[in-house]
Amino acid sequence: MKKINVFLFIVMGLSAATACKKKDKNEGVETKGTMILAATPGGTYAEGADYLLATETFESGKISTTGNGIEQNGYRYYAFHKNKVFSLLYGQGNPGAVTVYKLNENKELKLFSNLQTESVHVFGKVKDDLLLIKVPRSGEASASIANFYRINADNPSIVGTATINTATLAGNGERAYFTGAFQVGDKVYAPYMCIKGKTDSTFHTKYTDSTWVAVFSYPGLVYEKTIKDNRTGFIGYYFAQNGLRQIENGDVYAFSNAQVTGAGVTPSTKPSAAIRIKSGQSEFDQSYFFNIQSASGGHHLYREDYLGNGKFLLVMYSNPNTTAGTKTYAIVDVINQTFNWVTGLPAPANIKAIARLPYVAPNGKTASVGITDGSGLFVYQIDVNTFTAKKGLEVEAGSLTALGELLPE
Repeated sequence: MKKINVFLFIVMGLSAATACKKKDKNEGVETKGTMILAATPGGTYAEGADYLLATETFESGKISTTGNGIEQNGYRYYAFHKNKVFSLLYGQGNPGAVTVYKLNENKELKLFSNLQTESVHVFGKVKDDLLLIKVPRSGEASASIANFYRINADNPSIVGTATINTATLAGNGERAYFTGAFQVGDKVYAPYMCIKGKTDSTFHTKYTDSTWVAVFSYPGLVYEKTIKDNRTGFIGYYFAQNGLRQIENGDVYAFSNAQVTGAGVTPSTKPSAAIRIKSGQSEFDQSYFFNIQSASGGHHLYREDYLGNGKFLLVMYSNPNTTAGTKTYAIVDVINQTFNWVTGLPAPANIKAIARLPYVAPNGKTASVGITDGSGLFVYQIDVNTFTAKKGLEVEAGSLTALGELLPE
């Protein structure tokens, strides 16, 4: 395992909007956080083991995985929560691991905690916890139990568990397969798709034009109800940390890519779209439907991340009427239902890989995304108000998995 010391950089006054700032109580100055990258070595394009790297800024400079960073074992997903990096191993049915890193008193990125869980498929930040869900995808009906694990993020440990029968939850002869877990008020909203879960047809389904969101109490994780709609397909997709978000005014917006296809699957007839649950309500608002596919000229949605003030950063398939191939970025305002492509990025045909988890500045004015193209791997800074991107930090690696920030404590 290779390691690199992570130094805290201190600046006076105003600094770049892409970094969160924290007041130094002793000196009255503002301290910029340390920017974290999970990068795969050259030639792997998101399929190899990552290295956790640290840098002063995403806006300029160069960094490499060669001889640097903290090497991860196996295929990992990441969450930044409670000023820590949670690295989740996907064990392909074997036990997983949750490895936690933070800055120590010497401003170095170090291992903070390590715990064993099952290999989970869904994770989300809920209050002071990281909520993990292991979802069965095949086997007999008796093997349709999904397991929930509450991980306290302050002192990482399993502090609560729960189960639910996914076949009973679906209630249609298939089984529910959760695609996310999101805090909405004091509850957890867990959207799901339906799958047959049978040999040679695991992810086949007859229900590609339906939307379901299961509602659970928290922290008890007692199932309360399912919110349904049939104007688009299922919300989000598993292991993606996106698909549903409660915004500042209390409204909840949910995104469906409506892109399920393949042999044995009933094709979706619905468009990629956003739908809404009004603040204080527990049903979808039938007066609201944002047809993103129409607004984009026929392009399907791949994923989205929240920017703040009702704006979302979207990853879109770059060619209309297809759910395969190259991707590019756009920004939507779900309140005003506006759509704008991001300019200044590499041509979609040249993009080889994009980071799964971007970094959004706390003020919502910029978003940092990792893009590998024919000229290399760079972190691009997207200006949310002008929909333009600027090339920043060069990363000598194959691809980026995640971007984030840690602050001094």
